[in-house]
Amino acid sequence: MTRLFDIVFSFVGVCILSPMFFLIALLIVLDSRGGIFFRQFRVGKNNKDFMLLKFRTMAIGSDKKGLLTVGGKDSRITNVGYFLRKYKLDELPQLFNVLAGTMSLVGPRPEVRKYVDMYDAQQMKILSVKPGITDHASIEYSNENELLGASADPEKTYITEVMPAKIKLAMKYVDDPRIGSYFGLIFKTIFKILA
Repeated sequence: MTRLFDIVFSFVGVCILSPMFFLIALLIVLDSRGGIFFRQFRVGKNNKDFMLLKFRTMAIGSDKKGLLTVGGKDSRITNVGYFLRKYKLDELPQLFNVLAGTMSLVGPRPEVRKYVDMYDAQQMKILSVKPGITDHASIEYSNENELLGASADPEKTYITEVMPAKIKLAMKYVDDPRIGSYFGLIFKTIFKILA
């Protein structure tokens, strides 16, 4: 049932937001050298890799300097990128991932392979559902960049503290994937962004 809602909502979203897509693309091109989109392999349902799509918010090659974004003023982030990240607008191209069926609107945020390889057997359960654009963890840890920026060792903090906590929150939806939870998380995300 959620697949039907995913298709309808993502299609309508792409149609309504297409002028904004064009404007964001123009701003990215004018602001810094490089392409409009950032593509990265993430791990999806059944432990299969897929290509995640985002608007580019960093200088070209920034992912080679580290997979984590730390602090509100990460020097790799472009001027337009700060704005896009603040309002989560960089995530909008993932509507195409939802249309393609590699993601859902709601589900655990997809992780890169490096960190998934650190999951224990119980944590691997989150790979039994499609990853999503939003979930309990993405709402609770909307300030993750600032949290990591305040750490003396962001990588260690992410692996030992943030990642396990986010997985635990993600399990709430995995264990209760009802339509009510689906819509509840969508509305909570909208209110969080507006707030």
